[in-house]
Amino acid sequence: MENIIILGTGCAGLTAGIYTARANLNPLILEGKQPGGQLTTTSEVENFPGFPEGVDGYTLMDQLRKQATRFGAKIENSFIEKVDLNGEIKILIAGEKKFEARAVIIATGAAPRLLNIPGEKEMYGGKGVTTCATCDGAFYRNMDVVVVGGGDSACEEALFLTRFCSKVTLIHRRDKLRASKIMAERTLAHEKINVVWDSFVTEIIPDESGKTNGVRIENSNTNETTDISCKGVFIAIGHVPNTQCFCGILPMDSNGYILPESGSQVKTSLPGVYVAGDCADHIYRQAITAAGMGCQAAIEAERWLAELNS
Repeated sequence: MENIIILGTGCAGLTAGIYTARANLNPLILEGKQPGGQLTTTSEVENFPGFPEGVDGYTLMDQLRKQATRFGAKIENSFIEKVDLNGEIKILIAGEKKFEARAVIIATGAAPRLLNIPGEKEMYGGKGVTTCATCDGAFYRNMDVVVVGGGDSACEEALFLTRFCSKVTLIHRRDKLRASKIMAERTLAHEKINVVWDSFVTEIIPDESGKTNGVRIENSNTNETTDISCKGVFIAIGHVPNTQCFCGILPMDSNGYILPESGSQVKTSLPGVYVAGDCADHIYRQAITAAGMGCQAAIEAERWLAELNS
């Protein structure tokens, strides 16, 4: 049986691994289906502290992984499908494997909703298709970009991109934004933002080098197709938290994000079970905030285990 098992090897999980390993808890980290988390699909990270020249997303996660294992964290590739977290001993099932631990940190992250259209997968992560304006917006200075979506997230992305881009085209499949009134008003009033209504993107068009050069859209009323030139496509239609196996076990909001206990960012309703990163945070969704939550969860788990042993 393990002292503590950490689910996920993104910024939250690996930071929790570093802290619990340094506390001599010998954590076991299970990396799931996407080792390194979402950052491994990002070509360059410029806003993570300590890297003035920026750092490749894969390199950053590899460094965090090495740091965790240096202090004694064990990492195993297993995808948890079932859990029993109610007892003193937490049980996690991955296929035919059974893991037991006294404490668990859930850092399973979230996956962005994508459009599943031609060109998207080929140009995602470094070739013009992205899901995070805060992460990648500065790479598109003085360029035309497209934002897909119509909710608060899409409006926030579009407004943020106006700081860098020459023109932002917001494409929405309806005739009215779903965003809050104030966000919608700010978006519609901005001189750099042009909204294309009743339309959806059917294809992302590459240039000769395989990078984004435009999008093809279709009007849902007339079925007319139009090409829009752009160098970046920001998809803002939401995220899906990787929390399916915790449904009915831990409190969640309507979108599946785990809800921490009142007054804490990382404590769950179950003793010895903590949460960190994008599986609980749908507001900030940054590498640095995920790492901060991983640190908090690790410290809380360490204190809880110490009290258990006293």
